[in-house]
Amino acid sequence: SITKERTEVIIQGTSSEDPKDPAAVWEEYDFKCKPGDMRRRPCFISPYHYRLDWLMWFAAFQTYEQNEWIIHLAGKLLAQEESALSLLATNPFAGRAAP
Repeated sequence: SITKERTEVIIQGTSSEDPKDPAAVWEEYDFKCKPGDMRRRPCFISPYHYRLDWLMWFAAFQTYEQNEWIIHLAGKLLAQEESALSLLATNPFAGRAAP
């Protein structure tokens, strides 16, 4: 065991015109090997790690100011850049307007 609490960064987007609207539906971007859904079988790729997923685990222990790359990643996801989306397991906005 590394820690007693499970802290993780979750990146979500919404198609809502007003993201502050309580009725806005937020959809989560799924990563290939980052812990997420507790019902999903853990990813096992030995001896390698998916680097982005690994960095997300460490980022959960710090602030976004200490991990500026998260802001850049979010910008690339908002722009639906293929290079960034290819690092993810799923894009909840595939075939739809950008979040």
